Amino acid sequence: MQVTFNVKLPATIRREGDWFVSACPVLDIASQGKSEREALNNLVEAAQVFLLSCYERGTLDQVLKDCGFRPLKKVSGRMRTLKKPAKWIDVALPFSAPIKGRAEHCPA
Repeated sequence: MQVTFNVKLPATIRREGDWFVSACPVLDIASQGKSEREALNNLVEAAQVFLLSCYERGTLDQVLKDCGFRPLKKVSGRMRTLKKPAKWIDVALPFSAPIKGRAEHCPA
């Protein structure tokens, strides 16, 4: 079975000559493209590769902590929201998951 985690990350984009440069400052990654759409699509792909490779190496938790990620605390039963950046990218992180009863028990 496939399970997908969807992550919404802030992004910036600027034009540099004939290129558009996109960046995700919270992960310190960047990409580029000939159009704004191509630059953002390339940034999504870069974020997917970055996050999945961190997971595969077993470093995702530490990398996110090093990038300054912290769980938000609930305020009056609702999650605090942060200021919205000009752009957001949606990053899908696909995983395969065992079908219930066919794998060892998940300790989560």
